[in-house]
Amino acid sequence: MNKEGRKFMVDSHCHLDFPVFADDLAEVIERASEAGVQRMLTICTSLGEFETVAAIAERFPSVFFAAGTHPHKVGEDPLISIDQLIKLSAHPKMVGIGETGLDYHYTRELEERQKQSLTIHIAAARQTGLPLIIHSREADQDMAEILNQEYAKGKFHCVMHCFSSGPELARAASRLGFYLSISGIATFRNAESLRTVIAQTPIDQVLIETDSPYLAPEPYRGKRNEPAYVAKMAEVGAQIFGLSRDEFAARTTANFDRLFSKAKIDHWPS
Repeated sequence: MNKEGRKFMVDSHCHLDFPVFADDLAEVIERASEAGVQRMLTICTSLGEFETVAAIAERFPSVFFAAGTHPHKVGEDPLISIDQLIKLSAHPKMVGIGETGLDYHYTRELEERQKQSLTIHIAAARQTGLPLIIHSREADQDMAEILNQEYAKGKFHCVMHCFSSGPELARAASRLGFYLSISGIATFRNAESLRTVIAQTPIDQVLIETDSPYLAPEPYRGKRNEPAYVAKMAEVGAQIFGLSRDEFAARTTANFDRLFSKAKIDHWPS
């Protein structure tokens, strides 16, 4: 427990390299620590950002990172190769592949290129053993089909980050042993249907995240999000599953350690 007697938590998905954090990143990390956030996973959304993201993880002991090409970026960046991702994964603090996925809300015109990029990332996750981090928006059917088809070719591990899709995709992911991550969306008043879907997911397949600087939870909605606010996702998650916040925090931290085993705290000095 931390100095206030609360269980430690993990922010399983944030973007600490974004310019909005440039002026006060150390303070953001400190506020997270004070809130009981023991570790943060910052996500590289374009390989052009790799060195910047890796440097943040190297600077702060509590920060780890993942690398890949976000579906919004597949039209700007050349397709990364499996070998490139495997080579990058040798970095000691790179603990995941992605985020990758399908987004038909903003970039439907890039559907085929997104699918190609996604399968490359899946292959790299399969070969490295690192978990895949999936972004899926308005693409539930295609996403479920690709995940099932690719899993049949060979096992891999995965988290559906910032999950806000329907029950069919949730069930498809759960059947494959994948994880769903609760973001600030689950705290919104109009998100009762999402909370119902999450409640039907096995607790041992649930993570929490901020997706900072986006999607600040209630009561911070509309403001810059930051890792300290993952405590709010722990509160709503505890309510969904009928647990105390400390028990929910402990369960989701154990889930993170199981999925992102390279970032387990006993592997790293504090």
